[in-house]
Amino acid sequence: MTSVRLDLRGTICHAGEMQPVSFIMNLLWLVLGGIVMGLGWFLAGVIMAITIIGLPWARSCFVIARLAFWPFGKVIVDRQQVQGHHDGGTGLLGLLGNVIWFLVAGWWLAIGHIGSALANFVTIIGIPFGIQHLKLAVISLAPVGKTVTEK
Repeated sequence: MTSVRLDLRGTICHAGEMQPVSFIMNLLWLVLGGIVMGLGWFLAGVIMAITIIGLPWARSCFVIARLAFWPFGKVIVDRQQVQGHHDGGTGLLGLLGNVIWFLVAGWWLAIGHIGSALANFVTIIGIPFGIQHLKLAVISLAPVGKTVTEK
């Protein structure tokens, strides 16, 4: 038995189901450079985890690294929307965490994604990949309190 859910637009989705076009786009994404930014997010997570002080941000890095490796068919949402209530990352502590994140690591990951987006926008085929890089650039500025769900 498969589980069925409604996405944010009210469309019925089957859990774990990926459209063939999303699968193909994700494979192309990996081959055409998505693996580099995914490794960048993974490296940022490892560095944050090693510092011990960065442990609260390491989880966000690893969640977004998965998104950076396989972005098509996924959407970034506020964790509060998914859970239905506030937690440590969606309130004032989350805001403080995002400010610290921006100063320490967010800006250079955003620059990497913007540079990759500009390189992809040069060709018509690269436009969907550029859009994904811009989506990742936005979340790289303030990842605390966000989560990734299937479309």
